Amino acid sequence: MRKPLGKMISPVFCVFLIVSAFSMLNAGCSTLFRPHEKRAHAVLLPTLGSNARGTVNFIERVDGMQVTYNLVGLPPNSDYSFLIYERGHCNAFSARDSGQVFDPSRWSGGSARPAGNMPNIRADANGGATGFVVVTELTLDGIRSVVGRSVVVLRNEDASLEKTRLACGVIRR
Repeated sequence: MRKPLGKMISPVFCVFLIVSAFSMLNAGCSTLFRPHEKRAHAVLLPTLGSNARGTVNFIERVDGMQVTYNLVGLPPNSDYSFLIYERGHCNAFSARDSGQVFDPSRWSGGSARPAGNMPNIRADANGGATGFVVVTELTLDGIRSVVGRSVVVLRNEDASLEKTRLACGVIRR
C-alpha cells in the first residue's frame, strides 16, 4: 500500500525548499539591481617623434572620479602635464586638433584652473608613470562628462607656451 504524497514530504524538507528558493531569488535580484560602476578608458598613442603610450581608466566613485594612468616610453625622470581637452581628436602628428583644455565651469562663471588640467605626473627612471588621482570637477555623464574628449600628455620642460604633446587618446565607454 502506498502512502499519500503529502505524508512523504516532511515539514523540514518544505522549509528547506522555501529557504533555498528565497535565497536564489534574493541573489538574483541583488545582482540585477546593484548599481553598476560608470567606467571609461582611453588608449594613448604616441605623436610623431614620441615613444610615449599607455592607458587611462576613469571610474566614478562617491568622492569623485578616479583617473588611473599607466604610461610608458616617456623621457625618464621628468614631469609631464596630464590634460583633458574639449575634442576627441588625436591627430597622429601633433594632437593639436583636440581644442582647448576642457573646462565646463567656463559656462557657469569660470574657475582659476580648468577642470581638465589634471595634476602633473612624473616618469620614473625607466620612463614609466603609473598612478591615480581623484578629481571632483569631472564626471562620466552630463555637462561635465569627459567621454568623447581627449587625454593628452605634454612635456613640461618646453620653454615655449606650446608644449610638446607626447601622447593622445580619445576617452570612450
